[in-house]
Amino acid sequence: KQSESDEGYSSQNTASTGWETMLSAIINAGFSITGTWPMRTEMTAALKYHVNALASSIVLVCRKRPANALTTTRRDFINCLKHELKPALHKLQMSNIAPVDLAQSAIGPGIGVYSRFSKVLEADGTPMSVRSALQIINQELDLYFTEQDGDLDRESRFCVDLYTQYAFNDVAFGEADVLARAKNTSVEKMASSGLLYAQKGVVRLRTRDEISTTTDGETIWILTQQLTSAIENDGVLGAAGIVCDILTSEPEQAKALSYRLYTIAERKGWAGEAYAYNSLVVAWPEVQSKAAELRSKQDNRKQMKLFETDNQ
Repeated sequence: KQSESDEGYSSQNTASTGWETMLSAIINAGFSITGTWPMRTEMTAALKYHVNALASSIVLVCRKRPANALTTTRRDFINCLKHELKPALHKLQMSNIAPVDLAQSAIGPGIGVYSRFSKVLEADGTPMSVRSALQIINQELDLYFTEQDGDLDRESRFCVDLYTQYAFNDVAFGEADVLARAKNTSVEKMASSGLLYAQKGVVRLRTRDEISTTTDGETIWILTQQLTSAIENDGVLGAAGIVCDILTSEPEQAKALSYRLYTIAERKGWAGEAYAYNSLVVAWPEVQSKAAELRSKQDNRKQMKLFETDNQ
């Protein structure tokens, strides 16, 4: 399994027994892990078609740990991890690593910090276990995506929080109202803009099917849902048709939000949701390429019209 939680969803207790066993053996044999890279080795056919199943094999990159490797403390380990993991995660995202592989890929730079030391000592002087290190790495991974929420508009931040707690299910108006006020927005405003269903004391996020492609993507949340729906229903061409008319950074923000929503859905066990967001990110290079092609055709048509107008 990619991840397991000792107590519910909290990343504070999320690790993987499989990874723990493998990495412990490698580290105890005197190696440090310098990278974990997903390799596309599995066919997405037969039983795996349209299923959020194994899509890749993870290659471990290892080096012999120096005999004079230093000992460090838990605090210094976490400081080093914060310094090195964030740029590594950013590079992985920019490389379009699929969300289903990102958490496993992040183990490389994360456990690389841990395994370069001969020991990482807890506050009571006992050696930190690989499981504890993996839990800390998962915390930092969650923190990385949570910090990206700060780049979102307030309505999208509200939607992410509501999605985390209730997905697309009903919630009492009072709870939604308290959350909306905390984000400096209102349920009424978001209902009128098409983000929420709000009637008779019940509030919920509108599903992708309910968010029309003709609705203006005034929020990153709406744009993300529109793109995800387009990939599901119309493939790359449908998503490219939406992106080609947007010349701002909003499509890239929607892609980043897809990573965040995948992580939430995967930890919650919402396989269908996780698959949808993963599919958008995996298709992103093709979407960009097709959008550029559509944009070029539009520009050529405009130039032809101008040429014909000038010659009349």
